Amino acid sequence: MGKTATAQRQLVVCVKNKGFAASLERRKIYVSIADEQAQSHKLIRVIDESGDDYLYPQKMFVPISLPQPVRRAVLTAA
Repeated sequence: MGKTATAQRQLVVCVKNKGFAASLERRKIYVSIADEQAQSHKLIRVIDESGDDYLYPQKMFVPISLPQPVRRAVLTAA
């Protein structure tokens, strides 16, 4: 994963999964991918349990900030 790809990814934690229990786990850290068009519709593009990226309501996630070594470890494990 290049520097540009890493910069376009945000770590988020799932705080709600109503209606998506098979795809999302509450309190789990996910990687979101920048998507301006989705954001304009109050959606967020997230790599879910299937390993693919899908759109979900933004209110289901909270962005988080981790120390750089931890962020790097999470992104390379994803």
